[in-house]
Amino acid sequence: MADNPLQNVSFPSGGRTAHGYLALPESGAGPGVIVIQEWWGLTSHIADVTNRLAAEGFVALAPDLYGGATTHDADEAGRLMQQLPVDQAATDLAGAVDFLLDHEAVVGRKVGAVGFCMGGGFVLVLAAQQGDKIGAAVPFYGVLGEDYPSFANLSAPLLGHFGEQDEMAGPEAVKQLADRIETEAGRRPDFRLYPAGHAFFNDEDHLGTYDPDQARIAWNETVDFLRSNLR
Repeated sequence: MADNPLQNVSFPSGGRTAHGYLALPESGAGPGVIVIQEWWGLTSHIADVTNRLAAEGFVALAPDLYGGATTHDADEAGRLMQQLPVDQAATDLAGAVDFLLDHEAVVGRKVGAVGFCMGGGFVLVLAAQQGDKIGAAVPFYGVLGEDYPSFANLSAPLLGHFGEQDEMAGPEAVKQLADRIETEAGRRPDFRLYPAGHAFFNDEDHLGTYDPDQARIAWNETVDFLRSNLR
C-alpha cells in the first residue's frame, strides 16, 4: 500500500513498523489519547479529530491501521475492514499505546482511546486487552467484524455514543453489549443513545447522516470525560 500523506510518525509494532498521525498540544505536553479510524482509513476527518484533541490539550495519535489506504467508497471500505485482521490491528494499537506512554510530551501513566465505527469496536478491544494502560475509552457507534474478546481485564471507564437510528449498532445491540461488559468486567458502561443515525459525528458525511447538533453534544461530553479520567 502507498504511504498516506497524513502519516508523520512511526512506531514499533510486534516486530514490524506501524505509522500514524501525531498532533501535539500548544503547551507541548498533555495526556495521551489514541484516535482510531473508521473503515474509511486514516482520512482528513480522523486527522481533524486528532488535531481537535490536541487543541484541547491532549497528545493525540491516530494509528494508520490500513498501512496507507483510504477510500470514500462504502463497498471498498467494507472490503478493507474485512481484510484487516483484528489481531494485527490490536497489535498496532498496543504499539501506539506504548509509543504514547514513552513519549516525552505525554503526562500520566495511562492513555485514553477514542474511535469511530470500526474504530469504536477497536476501542473496546484495546481497553479489554490493555487493562490498566487505558484510563478512559470512548467508542462512537462501535462496530466489530467478529466477536469481542473477554472484557474480564477491562478496567477503564467507558463512555459510548450511539445513534437510535443506527442500523449497524442499534439500541438492542448496544444494550446487549453493555450487559456483556457489565457481566464480564463488573461495571456497567455509560452508553448513550442520540436521536441520530450511524456516523452522526463524521462531518465529511459520506453516509449522509452527519448531525452537527448531536455531534457537538457527544464531542463536549467526550472531552470532559477524557479530562476527568486522564491526569
